[in-house]
Amino acid sequence: MKTILKAENISRSFKINDKTTVDALKGINLEVREQRLVVLRGRSGSGKTTLINILGALDKPTGGNVYFDGRLITGLSDKETDKLRRREMSFVFQSVALIPTMTAYENVEFAMRLAGAPNSQRVKRAKECLVRVGLEKRMHHRPGELSGGEQQRVAIARAIANKPKLIFADEPTAALDTPTGLAVMNLFRDLVKTDGLTIVMTTHDTAMMELCDTVYTLDDGVITNTQENT
Repeated sequence: MKTILKAENISRSFKINDKTTVDALKGINLEVREQRLVVLRGRSGSGKTTLINILGALDKPTGGNVYFDGRLITGLSDKETDKLRRREMSFVFQSVALIPTMTAYENVEFAMRLAGAPNSQRVKRAKECLVRVGLEKRMHHRPGELSGGEQQRVAIARAIANKPKLIFADEPTAALDTPTGLAVMNLFRDLVKTDGLTIVMTTHDTAMMELCDTVYTLDDGVITNTQENT
């Protein structure tokens, strides 16, 4: 399988004050092949969220390059990265970030509207995505009427709505109990296997590792171990 995402010598420094600079990432190199479930693991402060933000073009590295689907995306303009994230990448966050006044269906449909999808396509696809994540009977409920696991499934439905090539998920199971978290991971696993998606996620939960294809372990801004499960 081809490489869909590649990081070359990525570094990221944050200036705290005139005399202090913190090096969050130090020469990161990694490759992600398509149709894989990849985990960036590490304790709090290891650099995994900083790295996933750079890989997903939400932040820019201090040094190094990121390639997505064979294209250099480091240095793209804000307009170009916005277009990239709307059409070819999607994101799932720990906080789910659903609009509380909208139903599950409306949250998914709204994401497609922002990406410029025509109305006829939005109606059909939003319903398809909610069925895909097992929420066909809950699509007209607002986030406050859904459990934490159901809210995360709405966020996943929203993420797959525009048929991205790559999904980034930052600690998607951190706020869930273990059985619910494992159910979300099994859904990710199924989306990779059945729908051909590629997913890169962060976690510090060791219970999730066996369901992943590749695990990169970060410590103090450096990849200290790479584990291939398949």
